[in-house]
Amino acid sequence: MSYILKFQDIGLEDLGLAGGKALNLGILTAAGLPVPPGVVVTTEAYDRVAGSLDLAAAASDPARARAMVMSAPIPDDIAKAVRQFGDVPVAVRSSATAEDLPYASFAGQQDTYLNVVGGDAVLDAVHRCWASLWTDRAVAYRTANGIDHRAVSLAVVIQEMVQSEVAGVMFTANPVTGRRREAVIDASPGLGEAVVSGAVNPDHFTVRDGRILERRLGDKRLAVRSLAGGGVEHVTTAQDAACLTDAQVLALAALGNRVEDHYGAPQDTEWAIDAGGELWLTQARPITTLHPVPDGPPGLRAYFCFSLAQGLTRPITPMGLSAFRVLSASISATVFGAPVADPRAGGTAFHEAGGRVFIDLTPVLRSSLGRAIVPRVFDVMEARSATVMRGLFGEPEFSLTQRSKWPAIRRGLRLARRYRIPVLAVQAVANPEKARKRVDQVGASLRARLPLPAGVSPLDHVERLLATQMIPVLPLILPAAAPGFILLGLATKLLGGKAGPGEVQTVLRGLPHNVTTEMDLELWHLAERIRKDPAAARALRDDRSGARPPGLDDFLARYGDRAVAEIDLGLPRWREDPSHVVGVLANYLRLEDASMAPDALFAKGAAEAEAMIAELGRRAGGLRGRFVRFALGRARALAGLRELPKYYLVVALATIRELLWQVGAELAERGSIEKAEDVFFITLPEARDAGDLRATVARRRDEYDREMRRRHIPRVLLSDGTEPEAVATAAPAADGALTGTPASSGVVTGVARVVLDPVGAHLEPGEILVCPSTDPGWTPLFLTAAGLVMEMGGANSHGAVVAREYGIPAVVGVPRATESIETGQRITVDGTSGAVTFAE
Repeated sequence: MSYILKFQDIGLEDLGLAGGKALNLGILTAAGLPVPPGVVVTTEAYDRVAGSLDLAAAASDPARARAMVMSAPIPDDIAKAVRQFGDVPVAVRSSATAEDLPYASFAGQQDTYLNVVGGDAVLDAVHRCWASLWTDRAVAYRTANGIDHRAVSLAVVIQEMVQSEVAGVMFTANPVTGRRREAVIDASPGLGEAVVSGAVNPDHFTVRDGRILERRLGDKRLAVRSLAGGGVEHVTTAQDAACLTDAQVLALAALGNRVEDHYGAPQDTEWAIDAGGELWLTQARPITTLHPVPDGPPGLRAYFCFSLAQGLTRPITPMGLSAFRVLSASISATVFGAPVADPRAGGTAFHEAGGRVFIDLTPVLRSSLGRAIVPRVFDVMEARSATVMRGLFGEPEFSLTQRSKWPAIRRGLRLARRYRIPVLAVQAVANPEKARKRVDQVGASLRARLPLPAGVSPLDHVERLLATQMIPVLPLILPAAAPGFILLGLATKLLGGKAGPGEVQTVLRGLPHNVTTEMDLELWHLAERIRKDPAAARALRDDRSGARPPGLDDFLARYGDRAVAEIDLGLPRWREDPSHVVGVLANYLRLEDASMAPDALFAKGAAEAEAMIAELGRRAGGLRGRFVRFALGRARALAGLRELPKYYLVVALATIRELLWQVGAELAERGSIEKAEDVFFITLPEARDAGDLRATVARRRDEYDREMRRRHIPRVLLSDGTEPEAVATAAPAADGALTGTPASSGVVTGVARVVLDPVGAHLEPGEILVCPSTDPGWTPLFLTAAGLVMEMGGANSHGAVVAREYGIPAVVGVPRATESIETGQRITVDGTSGAVTFAE
């Protein structure tokens, strides 16, 4: 059995034998790229040495696992095969089978030994590389990425040393801004280890389209050099001039483009230039941190992440995305009067990347009417995206091409006429109660169309509901809710400077007729009833297995269609899995202060709102004051209906989910998928074709699990990979404060609780909730929160509205709040100024 493979003999099928690093070096060698020659000691050698050791069981104690590997004897034939490469100085590098892959780079997780000289030294370095599969950092990285310790093996690269004069790293896409085809190069004299390890401040270059865009020189006070007898030394240096010429920088960037073109994806490379000026490529791996770019039309495009705006940092299941495609086609036909040839492919503005929905903003940016309206809508719904969008107005690629507003206005008028929007809006202002009854009828009519008709297949009914029944609900409800916000805006303008900061927002406290608020308060009332039943309360507090609180079924009968991340029909509804609701109820029982009870605070907020209406009317005075009181009163009567369109869509999605379970059961019976729930990892067209989809499901589950671990999602993403918000530089807030959009007035100081997923979250009464974003599934947590800090949103986004209704101070649109704030820190949330400060 051979334990050695030359680079040129490594094929694409050899990952399990050569590991990720060696596989990439083999691919680069075969492509004719300048790779120093070398070999790989295959995983068969590691498995023979360490295969009998129970290392997975020892993973909880990495030091013990490493000691077990180091004490394992190396068979003579393996030792002989390795020692033969000690004639010239070599670099000995670990090459794990879960390393340098498109989804997990494992950069620096295992060990590397440079300038190894002599057969025994090479053998010892190989042995130490094997043991480094069990370093603390490697074990932790595998655990964080969900990789089974037992599934990983290790090969070792032995590669001729490049005695470099200059070396470093190069990313073929900008890792900070995400911009593709923009090379970022760090360089320093000596071996590249100084740059890779972060031991030196290197020279930094940015290159795009054959031009050096940025040149920033480091002090380069340290160099790593090879020693004559083997090993390396760290040498203090003094070099103020650039260590690379412009020609070398451009040659490196050109080499990076060749590497990326060969792989078809951005790469993180290591390189070296020897004394003769020859350029060598010593390593390449995928850049795993870049968010995938939507596949759209040619030219620079701007995409808005709809998923993130809806409170989802997690990916959407493939079937959930497939449903969104059909819904987007329905929007195109219903709202814009532009039917799509293939609804299953989605509307022209719909795109997806990384399991998330993106909307093409390019036509909006190029339209004078789009620029006038959409950023103002974002101002109140997603303020940070509005700022990013306005920042793109000056870019040549997004210059105005549709200056006339009339085509869009005519489309809007046709939509208004078709759905009688102006008439219904006037009627809503004249008689809010009648408008609410009409909206209830819209919901009842939708519910009546949801059950499966006789003689219709579940899949046919799913596509019919998505294509024709759900989206028309939006323009039918809009005329009831929108006038409330329009009147609120008119009253604000009429008041001018007579309303202080946050005072108009007070009018929206304790807002009636909001289905989400009603749901939260009903859950609170259920907790109160359980509190009066000692046995039920004790069972809930003790978290007894299988204990089902009395009254829960009645709550679920009304609100069981809801869920966390409920716009994804691939996720269970509360009716299927009520564990989140049960956890919230248990949390409510921890609130003992009657004055802080949510229903009492809600009633107090409503009283404050009515008092503020009277006060603002008095300040305005006369006829203007009477109109202000009328407008603000109508705003309270109508604005709460804003939640109903989404609520009814979620009700429909719950029915569609039930129908898809039937489809999944049939596909599983045929053998197309393993089990019924796999239907949520295929698409509607695939469900109809019903081929063998088991491999597809497995692959998509892996992709979904990897995307679940992605923490940062861009709110706006350009088609060249640039995240505009990462490019913009904001002035630092005073005294290290975080700033965002004021969403609910008031000031509160308390202990922060960072929550990334509300399911199972524990929030002590009086803590300040810090989260990425919210949807209605989060709002039960609001009832015991003292304040809210949110990374997404604007003044009228979902979380902001609910926070105001409960009267808790809130700041939204705070960049990287969940990373900057730690659970347990005392923070002050100023919902009037939009500042979040850290207490001493």
